[in-house]
Amino acid sequence: MKLVIDTHTHTYASGHAYSTLIENARLAKENGLEMFCTTDHAESMPGAPHYWFFSNQRVLPRFLEGVAVIRGVESNILNIEGEVDIHPTTDRNLDWVIASFHEPVFRPTNKETHTQALINVIEGGRVDALGHLGNPNFDFDFEVVLAEAKKHNVAIEINNTTLRGNSRVGSVERCYEIATIGKELGVYFTTGSDAHFCHDVGNLDLVSKLLDEVGIASEKVITHSSRQFLDFLALRGRAPIAEYDHL
Repeated sequence: MKLVIDTHTHTYASGHAYSTLIENARLAKENGLEMFCTTDHAESMPGAPHYWFFSNQRVLPRFLEGVAVIRGVESNILNIEGEVDIHPTTDRNLDWVIASFHEPVFRPTNKETHTQALINVIEGGRVDALGHLGNPNFDFDFEVVLAEAKKHNVAIEINNTTLRGNSRVGSVERCYEIATIGKELGVYFTTGSDAHFCHDVGNLDLVSKLLDEVGIASEKVITHSSRQFLDFLALRGRAPIAEYDHL
Protein backbone atom coordinates (compact mmCIF):
# COMPACT_ATOMS: atom_id res chain seq x y z
CA MET A 1 0.00 0.00 0.00
CA LYS A 2 1.17 3.51 -0.76
CA LEU A 3 1.93 5.40 2.46
CA VAL A 4 2.90 9.07 2.34
CA ILE A 5 2.86 9.96 6.04
CA ASP A 6 4.86 8.71 9.01
CA THR A 7 2.93 9.53 12.17
CA HIS A 8 5.49 8.41 14.77
CA THR A 9 9.05 9.81 14.80
CA HIS A 10 11.51 10.91 17.48
CA THR A 11 14.33 13.43 17.72
CA TYR A 12 17.22 13.47 20.17
CA ALA A 13 14.92 15.47 22.48
CA SER A 14 13.34 12.15 23.48
CA GLY A 15 16.54 11.31 25.34
CA HIS A 16 17.28 8.03 23.58
CA ALA A 17 17.01 9.05 19.92
CA TYR A 18 19.81 10.47 17.82
CA SER A 19 18.70 12.91 15.11
CA THR A 20 17.48 16.48 14.79
CA LEU A 21 14.13 17.58 13.41
CA ILE A 22 15.79 18.90 10.26
CA GLU A 23 17.62 15.61 9.74
CA ASN A 24 14.32 13.77 10.14
CA ALA A 25 12.68 16.10 7.60
CA ARG A 26 15.53 15.57 5.14
CA LEU A 27 15.15 11.80 5.30
CA ALA A 28 11.37 12.09 5.13
CA LYS A 29 11.81 13.86 1.79
CA GLU A 30 14.38 11.34 0.55
CA ASN A 31 12.06 8.49 1.50
CA GLY A 32 9.14 9.96 -0.41
CA LEU A 33 6.94 11.29 2.36
CA GLU A 34 4.59 14.22 1.92
CA MET A 35 4.17 14.74 5.66
CA PHE A 36 5.46 13.45 8.98
CA CYS A 37 4.55 13.83 12.63
CA THR A 38 7.22 14.73 15.13
CA THR A 39 6.26 12.86 18.29
CA ASP A 40 8.89 12.96 20.99
CA HIS A 41 8.23 11.22 24.27
CA ALA A 42 6.24 13.15 26.86
CA GLU A 43 7.82 14.07 30.15
CA SER A 44 7.19 10.92 32.23
CA MET A 45 9.54 8.88 30.05
CA PRO A 46 13.14 8.91 31.37
CA GLY A 47 15.15 11.53 29.50
CA ALA A 48 12.12 13.20 27.92
CA PRO A 49 11.74 16.98 27.74
CA HIS A 50 9.69 19.31 29.91
CA TYR A 51 6.15 20.01 28.69
CA TRP A 52 7.26 23.46 27.51
CA PHE A 53 9.06 21.68 24.67
CA PHE A 54 5.70 20.57 23.28
CA SER A 55 3.89 23.84 23.90
CA ASN A 56 6.62 25.67 22.05
CA GLN A 57 6.16 23.62 18.88
CA ARG A 58 4.06 26.53 17.65
CA VAL A 59 7.37 28.10 16.53
CA LEU A 60 8.05 25.25 14.11
CA PRO A 61 7.68 25.91 10.39
CA ARG A 62 4.83 24.06 8.73
CA PHE A 63 7.23 22.78 6.07
CA LEU A 64 10.81 21.59 6.41
CA GLU A 65 12.77 20.36 3.39
CA GLY A 66 9.51 20.60 1.45
CA VAL A 67 7.74 18.13 3.75
CA ALA A 68 4.74 19.07 5.91
CA VAL A 69 5.41 18.87 9.65
CA ILE A 70 2.69 17.80 12.09
CA ARG A 71 3.28 18.94 15.67
CA GLY A 72 2.75 16.04 18.02
CA VAL A 73 3.72 13.99 21.03
CA GLU A 74 3.89 10.37 22.10
CA SER A 75 2.27 10.57 25.50
CA ASN A 76 2.50 7.94 28.20
CA ILE A 77 -0.49 6.11 29.61
CA LEU A 78 -0.07 6.72 33.33
CA ASN A 79 -2.67 4.60 35.12
CA ILE A 80 -5.86 2.56 34.85
CA GLU A 81 -7.85 5.79 34.82
CA GLY A 82 -6.37 6.47 31.39
CA GLU A 83 -4.59 9.67 32.26
CA VAL A 84 -1.79 10.76 29.92
CA ASP A 85 1.15 13.04 30.66
CA ILE A 86 0.16 16.04 28.55
CA HIS A 87 -0.06 19.31 30.43
CA PRO A 88 -3.51 20.91 30.00
CA THR A 89 -1.99 24.05 28.48
CA THR A 90 -0.27 22.01 25.78
CA ASP A 91 -3.32 20.58 24.00
CA ARG A 92 -4.04 23.67 21.95
CA ASN A 93 -0.51 23.68 20.50
CA LEU A 94 -0.60 20.08 19.30
CA ASP A 95 -1.97 18.64 16.05
CA TRP A 96 -1.53 14.97 16.90
CA VAL A 97 -1.34 12.88 20.07
CA ILE A 98 -0.33 9.24 20.38
CA ALA A 99 -0.79 7.39 23.67
CA SER A 100 1.34 4.34 24.40
CA PHE A 101 2.20 1.98 27.20
CA HIS A 102 5.88 2.14 28.22
CA GLU A 103 7.30 -0.14 30.89
CA PRO A 104 9.27 2.59 32.74
CA VAL A 105 6.03 4.55 33.25
CA PHE A 106 3.24 1.98 33.50
CA ARG A 107 4.30 -1.27 35.09
CA PRO A 108 2.70 -4.20 33.23
CA THR A 109 0.02 -5.83 35.35
CA ASN A 110 -2.77 -7.90 33.78
CA LYS A 111 -5.07 -8.04 30.78
CA GLU A 112 -8.06 -6.55 32.59
CA THR A 113 -6.09 -3.55 33.87
CA HIS A 114 -4.53 -2.82 30.50
CA THR A 115 -7.91 -3.12 28.78
CA GLN A 116 -9.58 -0.71 31.17
CA ALA A 117 -6.71 1.77 30.90
CA LEU A 118 -6.98 1.80 27.09
CA ILE A 119 -10.75 2.23 27.20
CA ASN A 120 -10.36 5.17 29.56
CA VAL A 121 -7.68 6.72 27.36
CA ILE A 122 -9.99 6.52 24.36
CA GLU A 123 -12.97 7.91 26.24
CA GLY A 124 -10.84 10.73 27.64
CA GLY A 125 -10.88 12.36 24.21
CA ARG A 126 -7.33 13.78 24.25
CA VAL A 127 -5.68 11.09 22.17
CA ASP A 128 -5.80 10.61 18.38
CA ALA A 129 -4.05 7.24 18.15
CA LEU A 130 -2.91 4.29 20.24
CA GLY A 131 0.73 3.38 19.72
CA HIS A 132 2.49 -0.01 19.31
CA LEU A 133 -0.31 -2.08 20.78
CA GLY A 134 1.31 -5.39 19.85
CA ASN A 135 3.57 -5.43 22.90
CA PRO A 136 2.80 -8.74 24.69
CA ASN A 137 3.82 -7.21 28.01
CA PHE A 138 0.59 -5.20 27.81
CA ASP A 139 -1.97 -7.78 26.81
CA PHE A 140 -5.52 -6.49 26.41
CA ASP A 141 -8.90 -7.51 25.02
CA PHE A 142 -8.42 -6.70 21.35
CA GLU A 143 -12.09 -6.71 20.35
CA VAL A 144 -13.30 -4.58 23.25
CA VAL A 145 -10.62 -1.90 22.85
CA LEU A 146 -10.78 -1.77 19.06
CA ALA A 147 -14.56 -1.46 19.15
CA GLU A 148 -14.17 1.48 21.52
CA ALA A 149 -11.55 3.04 19.21
CA LYS A 150 -13.96 2.66 16.30
CA LYS A 151 -16.74 4.34 18.29
CA HIS A 152 -14.58 7.34 19.20
CA ASN A 153 -12.55 7.63 15.97
CA VAL A 154 -9.20 6.87 17.58
CA ALA A 155 -6.67 5.44 15.12
CA ILE A 156 -4.80 2.19 15.68
CA GLU A 157 -1.10 2.43 14.91
CA ILE A 158 0.77 -0.23 12.99
CA ASN A 159 4.37 0.26 14.05
CA ASN A 160 7.25 -0.63 11.71
CA THR A 161 9.84 -0.96 14.48
CA THR A 162 7.61 -3.44 16.29
CA LEU A 163 7.26 -5.53 13.13
CA ARG A 164 11.02 -5.98 12.87
CA GLY A 165 10.73 -8.47 15.69
CA ASN A 166 13.77 -7.34 17.70
CA SER A 167 11.86 -4.76 19.72
CA ARG A 168 8.87 -5.73 21.88
CA VAL A 169 9.61 -9.37 21.12
CA GLY A 170 6.50 -11.40 20.43
CA SER A 171 4.57 -8.52 18.90
CA VAL A 172 4.48 -9.47 15.22
CA GLU A 173 1.75 -12.10 15.35
CA ARG A 174 -0.27 -9.91 17.70
CA CYS A 175 -0.04 -6.99 15.27
CA TYR A 176 -1.48 -9.15 12.51
CA GLU A 177 -4.31 -10.23 14.82
CA ILE A 178 -5.02 -6.65 15.86
CA ALA A 179 -5.06 -5.56 12.21
CA THR A 180 -7.41 -8.40 11.27
CA ILE A 181 -9.87 -7.59 14.05
CA GLY A 182 -9.57 -3.89 13.27
CA LYS A 183 -10.39 -4.56 9.63
CA GLU A 184 -13.52 -6.46 10.64
CA LEU A 185 -14.62 -3.67 12.97
CA GLY A 186 -13.79 -0.87 10.54
CA VAL A 187 -11.29 1.05 12.65
CA TYR A 188 -8.96 3.69 11.25
CA PHE A 189 -5.31 2.72 10.98
CA THR A 190 -2.24 4.92 11.09
CA THR A 191 1.34 4.05 10.22
CA GLY A 192 4.47 4.89 12.20
CA SER A 193 8.12 4.07 11.80
CA ASP A 194 8.79 4.89 15.47
CA ALA A 195 12.11 6.19 14.12
CA HIS A 196 14.76 6.93 16.73
CA PHE A 197 17.33 7.70 14.01
CA CYS A 198 16.66 9.75 10.91
CA HIS A 199 17.38 6.95 8.42
CA ASP A 200 14.24 5.17 9.64
CA VAL A 201 11.87 8.08 9.02
CA GLY A 202 9.43 6.96 6.34
CA ASN A 203 10.61 3.35 6.54
CA LEU A 204 7.19 1.71 6.51
CA ASP A 205 7.90 -1.36 4.39
CA LEU A 206 6.78 -3.91 6.97
CA VAL A 207 3.67 -1.89 7.78
CA SER A 208 2.74 -1.70 4.10
CA LYS A 209 3.25 -5.46 3.77
CA LEU A 210 0.98 -6.17 6.75
CA LEU A 211 -1.76 -3.88 5.45
CA ASP A 212 -1.68 -5.59 2.08
CA GLU A 213 -1.59 -9.10 3.51
CA VAL A 214 -4.49 -8.45 5.86
CA GLY A 215 -6.38 -6.72 3.04
CA ILE A 216 -7.14 -3.44 4.76
CA ALA A 217 -8.88 -0.93 2.48
CA SER A 218 -6.89 2.22 1.74
CA GLU A 219 -9.78 4.44 2.83
CA LYS A 220 -9.27 3.12 6.37
CA VAL A 221 -5.55 3.98 6.37
CA ILE A 222 -5.32 7.66 7.23
CA THR A 223 -1.73 7.90 6.01
CA HIS A 224 -2.55 6.76 2.47
CA SER A 225 -2.86 10.42 1.43
CA SER A 226 -2.34 13.81 3.01
CA ARG A 227 -5.99 14.69 2.48
CA GLN A 228 -7.13 11.54 4.29
CA PHE A 229 -4.91 12.41 7.24
CA LEU A 230 -6.12 16.01 7.41
CA ASP A 231 -9.73 14.86 7.12
CA PHE A 232 -9.11 12.51 10.04
CA LEU A 233 -7.76 15.39 12.14
CA ALA A 234 -10.93 17.32 11.31
CA LEU A 235 -13.02 14.30 12.32
CA ARG A 236 -11.13 14.32 15.61
CA GLY A 237 -12.08 17.98 16.10
CA ARG A 238 -8.60 19.35 15.48
CA ALA A 239 -8.39 22.91 14.16
CA PRO A 240 -7.73 23.28 10.42
CA ILE A 241 -4.12 24.03 9.44
CA ALA A 242 -4.34 26.83 6.88
CA GLU A 243 -0.89 26.12 5.44
CA TYR A 244 -2.12 22.68 4.33
CA ASP A 245 -5.30 23.77 2.57
CA HIS A 246 -3.76 22.97 -0.81
CA LEU A 247 -2.75 19.42 0.14
